[in-house]
Amino acid sequence: MNVSNNQEKSRFEVDLGDAVALAAYHLMPGAIAFTHTEVPPSYEGQGIGTMLIKAGLGFAREQGLKVVPACRFFAAYMIKHEEVQDLLDAEQRSKLGLA
Repeated sequence: MNVSNNQEKSRFEVDLGDAVALAAYHLMPGAIAFTHTEVPPSYEGQGIGTMLIKAGLGFAREQGLKVVPACRFFAAYMIKHEEVQDLLDAEQRSKLGLA
């Protein structure tokens, strides 16, 4: 499975053949807000959500963007994974209890 960045729709996607898993985002000056992650119920538990998050955070790092994890799935991932917390600014770190 491959994750693609559908810039026209502002989302990272995994084409599942009969459905699409996605992580929606909103670009802002110097930052990217991840607003919603959706994996069809029949595909849950297969790591697809994590693939979407890793692709999104990798894109943010490549582009030098700070991350606003408005989606609770992104927020939970970033709380658990110290190696990506540098992508958060002080305000976001505080909101996630990482200050």
